[in-house]
Amino acid sequence: MTNSPFWLTNVSLETGYHYENGAVIGTKTERFHVKIEDGKINEMVVADKPLETTLPKQNANNYLMLPSFRDMHIHIDKTYYGGPWKAPTIPTKGLITRLEEEEVLLPSLLPVAEERAKKLLDLMLSAGTTHIRTHCNVDPFIGLKNLEAVLRAVEAYKDKASVEIVAFPQHGLLRSNSISLVREALRNGASLVGGVDPATVDGNIEKSLHTVMELAVEENANIDLHIHDPGNLGIFTFKRLAALTEEAGWQGKVTISHALAFADISPKEASEVAELLAHQGISIASSVPIGRTIPIPLLHEKGVEISLGDDSITDHWSPFGKGDSLEKAGTLAERFGLSNERSLGQTLGFITGGLTPLNKHGVRAWPNIGDDADLVLVDASCSAEAIARRAGRKAVLFKGNVVSGAL
Repeated sequence: MTNSPFWLTNVSLETGYHYENGAVIGTKTERFHVKIEDGKINEMVVADKPLETTLPKQNANNYLMLPSFRDMHIHIDKTYYGGPWKAPTIPTKGLITRLEEEEVLLPSLLPVAEERAKKLLDLMLSAGTTHIRTHCNVDPFIGLKNLEAVLRAVEAYKDKASVEIVAFPQHGLLRSNSISLVREALRNGASLVGGVDPATVDGNIEKSLHTVMELAVEENANIDLHIHDPGNLGIFTFKRLAALTEEAGWQGKVTISHALAFADISPKEASEVAELLAHQGISIASSVPIGRTIPIPLLHEKGVEISLGDDSITDHWSPFGKGDSLEKAGTLAERFGLSNERSLGQTLGFITGGLTPLNKHGVRAWPNIGDDADLVLVDASCSAEAIARRAGRKAVLFKGNVVSGAL
């Protein structure tokens, strides 16, 4: 990959809102030339004058430039994607059916795990995603072999995307006695401690959460826990996790994936618990499930950092998934009626780590000089249209290099 400086010419950037009687009725855009050097945005000039330069120029053809996307919850180590079609079986014993399947399935998929991980990375790149958080099974049945396959795929794509790996004891940290395996994974390429349902899978909320926190502190690692447990059980787990986060001084280093209990409680209680999580810097990653969607706008309003992810992509858990973060953001907007110009545009922040071209007041917030040149060019007039219409991705850049599509 090259980091030679060049000008990306004729990009469309959002610069403000159009108002009528105090209401936002549209988004202003202007054409710019953007200089990219050493993987960063180095200079920007309005494109109303000829550009005098000896550097190479790549014409963006007036496509809208947005920050590239982030998929913050996916499992690239155990997908059927890239292989023959296969729908999931009927889970006769619920979750236990899936866990029993994995005992045989994952070892059988190991010969193609690296190849399929790469195909899934290609899919996400084509959709505009350049930062990925993948959970990777670490358990007595597969050991660290899935991790090794994922690490090989990540190494091959290091110039195309940044990938962080969660050491994920899918069968339960305590239930499958995977503590030493998770520790070993953290010392061999994984960077986050994972876990799943301290109550219903591990069977001991206190011991499970304490063990996760002890591993995180011991290895100086962040935490990302799958918590599907419903209602009061899930909320109690959130509160205990918040207390342990404060005790350990681990604020800003903890994510709850799914957090489905928020879908089962009143808005008043959800607000109170959201404030508790926000105070401890505990973020939430959601796949925006259709049937049990947590109140994402409310949580965001209370200061909880929210990110979106695809979760399963065509595997033994689910036959669905497109690997498209913009699709997820559009589903979120539809689910919560975020249909006006401002709210649609702001939805982009859920898939960009909070980056939006305009802040909520209509002031340009991105890009700025010195920002990473992780970009996606889309066929849309503004962020709102890109979200609503799931606009086509024309080119994707990572550290200033085209990694999907073409200029």
